[in-house]
Amino acid sequence: MAARTEPGRRAAWQCGASTVKPLTVAAQTPETCLRLRAELCYTSAVIGVTAVDHIYVAVTDIARAEAFYDVVMKLLGFRKGTTPIAGERHLHYFNPVTQYTIRPARPTGRAHDAYSPGLHHLCFCVGTPAEVDLLAQALRAAGVDASAPQIYPEYAEDYYATFFCDPDGIRLEVVAHRRLRSLIRDQWDELTEFEDPLRKAGLL
Repeated sequence: MAARTEPGRRAAWQCGASTVKPLTVAAQTPETCLRLRAELCYTSAVIGVTAVDHIYVAVTDIARAEAFYDVVMKLLGFRKGTTPIAGERHLHYFNPVTQYTIRPARPTGRAHDAYSPGLHHLCFCVGTPAEVDLLAQALRAAGVDASAPQIYPEYAEDYYATFFCDPDGIRLEVVAHRRLRSLIRDQWDELTEFEDPLRKAGLL
C-alpha cells in the first residue's frame, strides 16, 4: 500500500518494474487518485491474465450441492477433486483452464440474494448454440430447472443461452460462444485503449 501523501506534496507510484513520474495530488479525492493510478499503471506495465484460475462458492448444504454440481459439471466436461481444506470438505470441479470449488457456508440465516453485494451470476461458455440446446435438455432430464435456450437480443444479436439456479439460488448460465469474443481475441493487439477499446478502434 502506498504511503499517505499530504495535500500539495508529490507522490511516486511503483507499477511493476516501472516507476510512474511523480504527480501533484493536491485536491484529489481518493477515488480520483485510484483511477489515475490505475490508468498510469495500465500504460506503464501490463500483465496479461490468461484465465480465471478459480472461483469458490459457499453452500449451505454441501451434500445437496454436490448432488447438483456433480450433474452440471459432468455435463460441462469438468473433473472433480475432493481434497479437504483446513479439515473442511471442499469439492473442486476443474477443467484445463479454470476451477469451480464449493465449500461449506457459515450459518447466517440469510438466503442468497443476487442483488445484494457479492456474486450476481456466473456464466459458462460453450462452443455452439447446439451445445446449449443439448445441455439444457440434459439438465432438465436430470431434474434441473433450466430455461429454454433462446436468443437474448438485449445482450447481443447472437446471445444464445440457458439459465438455471443451484440449490442455494446462485444463478448460473451457459452461453454459446459469441462473435464479439472472437473479435476481441482476433483483434486484441489493436485494442490499445483501456476504456471502450473496440469502439475507439472502430470495430463496433
